[in-house]
Amino acid sequence: MNNKKSYTDEFKLKVVLDCLKEENTINGVASKFEVHPANIKDWKRKFLDNAVIVFSPEKGVTKYKDKIKELHKREDELYREIGKLTAQVEWAKKKSKEFNLGF
Repeated sequence: MNNKKSYTDEFKLKVVLDCLKEENTINGVASKFEVHPANIKDWKRKFLDNAVIVFSPEKGVTKYKDKIKELHKREDELYREIGKLTAQVEWAKKKSKEFNLGF
């Protein structure tokens, strides 16, 4: 049985903002919201690591755009390879029929 709770992003933000006020310790905030302190530490770290995106959203988007371009390039390479292999298989089938090999 999975006892792991799921929290909404809005709830996590509320908890992190309360924690950032520094009116209470992490343990105090954890008790107030009934959340494990480790969760709050993780949410706070993620929030602070990504806070710059609020002021420069293009920085966050650029990373994903570059990854998408990379994936499209790889996809094109794979489609070219599939086309090449398909042509080779068709050629082999044709030749096997010409020589009555029965493939």
